[in-house]
Amino acid sequence: MNKVFIYLGCCFLLLNACTGKTESTPQENIPVKDSLQTEEKKPEPVPVKEIVIEKQFLYDQHTLEDTYPYKDTTRTFQWEKIKKRLFLLDSIQTEPSKWAILQNYKNKNGEAPLIKNYKRNEYKRVADTLGVERYQSVPLFLSNDTTTGVRYGRDGTLVKFLGETGNYIKVRTLDYPGEWLVPKKYVKQIGDTVSFRHAIMVDVSNQNIATLEKEGSKWLVRSMNPATTGVHNPPYAQETPVGMFIIQERKPKMIYLKDGSKATGGYAPYASRFTNGAYIHGVPINAPRTKTVEFSPTLGTTPRSHMCVRNATSHAKFVYDWAPVEQSIVFVFD
Repeated sequence: MNKVFIYLGCCFLLLNACTGKTESTPQENIPVKDSLQTEEKKPEPVPVKEIVIEKQFLYDQHTLEDTYPYKDTTRTFQWEKIKKRLFLLDSIQTEPSKWAILQNYKNKNGEAPLIKNYKRNEYKRVADTLGVERYQSVPLFLSNDTTTGVRYGRDGTLVKFLGETGNYIKVRTLDYPGEWLVPKKYVKQIGDTVSFRHAIMVDVSNQNIATLEKEGSKWLVRSMNPATTGVHNPPYAQETPVGMFIIQERKPKMIYLKDGSKATGGYAPYASRFTNGAYIHGVPINAPRTKTVEFSPTLGTTPRSHMCVRNATSHAKFVYDWAPVEQSIVFVFD
């Protein structure tokens, strides 16, 4: 049985889940001082802890090694980055908290208002200066100005629920620093008894996926598989956004449309949605075909999806059955 141990020292790690680096989010558009942020700019240190990762597979098909060949090079599972994210997940649960999700799938809660500084990206959509699009996102306000927001929060972002202020909810974001006011309609509270013991790690650089489950003091690896993530290809296909998200819903069949059309293009089996229109799902079935396909030779090669994370269909079903909704965290990193 293979074991990997990590000792992370005595300091609290403030992790930028989008990059894997321990650095602050760019602050060019955010005032240096704000009454919501001054008190807790630096969270209290978490207890010194040792993270143990142990392989105990529940799904053992199409399994990859820690390092494996790819064309004329090799690819790996980036365990050091995975450990940092597990450390973040453990550290945010060291004390009782109320949890919530930022939600605006397909703008169902209303189009987010324009923020102070925005641009139009290659998809001709409004985005903040950090690249988060207005479409399907949530406006984040500072306490000294609830007229105009300063950035957008992605649908599916897990936050700490800190209370209500008039028509707003005060939240703390977890994988980038900040306390924010968010209009109530964009926040779904999921309570204070949830324990996040299921973690899904999606590596967009190595095109692989690992699932892990917390048992006692250990994180157990349940699967290690090839995956295919989203590609940046305007005007339709988009890359899978990096960050920390929560599984929000499941669909046995996720119906998709043909690019630029309202016609059904087919379906993706065993789909678990974590942000915007991004699902972890099985091999897509293009209409008029209806029968599922177990594996595609493109899995684990290069990005080619429309924001989603493609898997072998049996692995997508494993994730679908194994990862409870609103209790499972998805980390996407490079």
